[in-house]
Amino acid sequence: MKKSKGKANSDAEKEFVFEFRAGKHKCVLKVPLQFPVQVNISDLHGRLMLLHKIPCYVEHDLKTSLSSFIEKETTVDYDREAELALQRLTTGEVDVNQLTGAWSKSYVETTLEHARPEEPSWDEDFADVYHELIHSPASETLLNLEHNYFVSISELISERDMEIKKLQERQASEMDKVMHELGNTLSDHDVNAVASQHFDAQQILENKWTSELKQVTEIQKQEYQEWVIKLHQDLQKSNNSSQINEEIKVQPSQLSEAADSGTRMFEEQSLLEESFTIHLGAQLKTMHNLRLVRADVLDFCKHRQHGSSGAKLRRLQTALSLYSSSLCGLVLLVDNRVNSYSGIKRDFSTVAKECTDFHFHCLEKQLEEVQQVLLYARAQQSSKQKDQSEIHRNGGDDKSKTVERNPSNILPGEFYISRHSNLSEVHVVFHLCVDDNLRSGNITARDPAIMGLRNILKVCCTHDITTVTIPLLLVHDMSEEMTIPWCLKRAELVFKCVKGFMMEMASWDGGISRTVQFLVPKSISEEMFYQLSNMLPQIFRVSSTLTLTSKQ
Repeated sequence: MKKSKGKANSDAEKEFVFEFRAGKHKCVLKVPLQFPVQVNISDLHGRLMLLHKIPCYVEHDLKTSLSSFIEKETTVDYDREAELALQRLTTGEVDVNQLTGAWSKSYVETTLEHARPEEPSWDEDFADVYHELIHSPASETLLNLEHNYFVSISELISERDMEIKKLQERQASEMDKVMHELGNTLSDHDVNAVASQHFDAQQILENKWTSELKQVTEIQKQEYQEWVIKLHQDLQKSNNSSQINEEIKVQPSQLSEAADSGTRMFEEQSLLEESFTIHLGAQLKTMHNLRLVRADVLDFCKHRQHGSSGAKLRRLQTALSLYSSSLCGLVLLVDNRVNSYSGIKRDFSTVAKECTDFHFHCLEKQLEEVQQVLLYARAQQSSKQKDQSEIHRNGGDDKSKTVERNPSNILPGEFYISRHSNLSEVHVVFHLCVDDNLRSGNITARDPAIMGLRNILKVCCTHDITTVTIPLLLVHDMSEEMTIPWCLKRAELVFKCVKGFMMEMASWDGGISRTVQFLVPKSISEEMFYQLSNMLPQIFRVSSTLTLTSKQ
């Protein structure tokens, strides 16, 4: 017998006896049970029926008798242990003061009214201070400091790119010479050795710059946060903020140099945009704003180095709403791997690194946290499916297939979220997993990507995201198979589905006005764009208030 830790007596084995008749025969079932019983009574009853081949007509009687026996014997054991505990208390074997102290401690720790108030963290204090400063005359000072940090990071990135480019050109020249001598004085082994040396040199250089950029961003973040706290303290001591505003100014030379490089790096193409106002709802109608925009998805994330008035106003608006109930979100279509190594994910990661995030973790650390949560969720899901398969052994073929998937990958329609304070017009990015099936024209309203959009809109309603940008065609780049009929069919499907989801918003958030931006790739022709803009009011039944804006 195994002794139960902390109990008066050891676990006891008791015999359960059940008598029943099978025809003319009287049968007796005797089963030893270990008390306290740890298994589910229904499961135990099912196993007894199966192992001892009990007739089905006594199934209910067996379960009733088994439940009564376990309840009765458990009560007897508890009563006996209670009597022994009282005896130890009366005889002085147990210290009364120690016992009451333990009871009082447990009550205090588990009762909410006795819980200690949570102490504000550094992040919460910094968020409150920043929110107060950005809505004060010191906002210009903050933006100037952020811009100076941005220029310094951009210069480092340009220096890195130039050094990597020179290394690649030098290596290409060396490889051309080696290939020219191949077969004469050099062999394939020599070529492979040179290629290996080139690869190692590139890795060393990239790691060096990665480490340096990481160190610089960490220093900038620490300096910025300390400076913001100090600025807030100085403003509290003095009501005159004009002197503080003079501390940080963007130098004109920096602006002109940044303007030239910014013009080269971010050459703006023609921008087409149309805005609509709609009213949705059965009884209580809610006003929403719709926008159809032709632009690159990363244009909503990139900062402009030239510091133009338009870019500065966008940056100011993003900063003002950072800790508010009017956040801006963007849907980014990604593959099933949670990383930033290829495709649009790498481009987005590059943009996110161009400016230090002073409020949230860097993108890489956020992705690491997402990966850990994903692995934990997959482990819980796998354990649950195994438990269900043990109960229902005749089904669950499809579930077994999902368990065999790579647990570190997400499924189509699932998404993860990253938070940012260093992007131009976006606070939250929804990384929606899609597959190659979206490039076909056969998807339906039940496609995982469409259902993913619905879940994203639901998250927007529950987390104060009032502006969300959605890829209308569910692709970021056009290809040959995406003809005009394909685009019109896909746009109609997305328009109708989003309209249905927006009708549901009233039940999610009580009817709050929101802005939904439908984004189409830059490669869409103007004729195609205006066909889509004519389709939108027909589907959403746009009211008479229509705003048209076209920028080129």
